[in-house]
Amino acid sequence: MKHSKKKGKSSAAAEASGAAPATADQEVAQPMSGKDYDKALKKLHIELVRLQEWVLHKGLKVCILFEGRDGAGKGGTIKALTERVSPRVFRVVALPAPTEREKSQMYVQRYIRHLPAAGEVVIFDRSWYNRAGVERVMGFCTEEQTDAFLRATPLVERAIVNSGVILLKYWLEVSPDEQTRRLKDRFADGRKTWKLSPMDLKSYSRWYDYSRARDAMFAQTDTEFAPWYVAPSDDKKKVRLNIISHILSRVPYEDLPQDKPKLPARQKPGDYKEPDRPMRVIPQAF
Repeated sequence: MKHSKKKGKSSAAAEASGAAPATADQEVAQPMSGKDYDKALKKLHIELVRLQEWVLHKGLKVCILFEGRDGAGKGGTIKALTERVSPRVFRVVALPAPTEREKSQMYVQRYIRHLPAAGEVVIFDRSWYNRAGVERVMGFCTEEQTDAFLRATPLVERAIVNSGVILLKYWLEVSPDEQTRRLKDRFADGRKTWKLSPMDLKSYSRWYDYSRARDAMFAQTDTEFAPWYVAPSDDKKKVRLNIISHILSRVPYEDLPQDKPKLPARQKPGDYKEPDRPMRVIPQAF
């Protein structure tokens, strides 16, 4: 079985998930059930494992960027993408705020060192585009610095692509109402409070500043060799499936033949005996 760009942008998506490609004027469908989501995701995970084996076999270099507003669903999408593949192949990069030393470097320098080597898929949970988004909107850089970044980025990305890296850039587009609902949900859910920061609350009030920053970023960095792909993300289940399907359609891969594994016979105990020393078993609370 072979998967490649020749089959079309959404062919691998339809084949893996069992869904037909969406049309431009297609109305928003009803929410997907958990059962249907799990079934589709399992099929896509199987394809991702096949992709992983091909990346290793061919020494491919894949770099995937995830950008979007707070609450757009980047974290959940990355988790769905990586939960069934090897972390030694699919590596997630989520950099903290730059150190004083890093602030003195060329801006993209601290990101460049994380780019993939042969046999790797590197996923940036926010990337060098911080400069065009949060840093610009929140005043962490000057307009001159942002303009210089936007002019230079296509040149840098051209060099990245010319070096053999498959570069995929995704912008998760969430609506104002859905963003509000998700951020409010973090207030009450103890599992999500860590996702909130004072910066998130400040950013929330600047919706249209972020819209202008996004538009300027697209205008100068949406190129033929490194285009931006926009993923509507109000439906968390569907955006995860759609993005994974799209990745499968953009990275050509083939299904490598593998021998069916067979468990060998387990050795006999011989003279082994369980020790008399008691083990420190944890409390069985469940």
